[in-house]
Amino acid sequence: MSKTTIELENMEFYAFHGHYEEEQRVGNRFRVDLSFEVDGAEAAQTDELGDTVSYLDVYECVREQMEVKSHLLEHVARRIVDALHERFPAISALRLKVSKMAPPLGGQVEKVSVIISE
Repeated sequence: MSKTTIELENMEFYAFHGHYEEEQRVGNRFRVDLSFEVDGAEAAQTDELGDTVSYLDVYECVREQMEVKSHLLEHVARRIVDALHERFPAISALRLKVSKMAPPLGGQVEKVSVIISE
């Protein structure tokens, strides 16, 4: 087995996640960072996309989950992780970070983030 790490960094989405009604109505910018491991030995030899996990398909999975409204970042992150494991059983480990940019906290805050590592 050849452990290969694939990263999708700084994916940006405009979504409607948040505890407060205004957040769910107005929306906000979100950033998602994902790192996952697969066995990359076969793909490295064959040069065939079918022998690995397509990062385009992974991106689409993340995008689909970001479109579903949630009250909490923890819920968004868990949904993404569950969807990734369901669709891509070849993923052996992952680290997902979901960040809400400029959260409405009454002060200057760049972002607030939730991280799940499995």
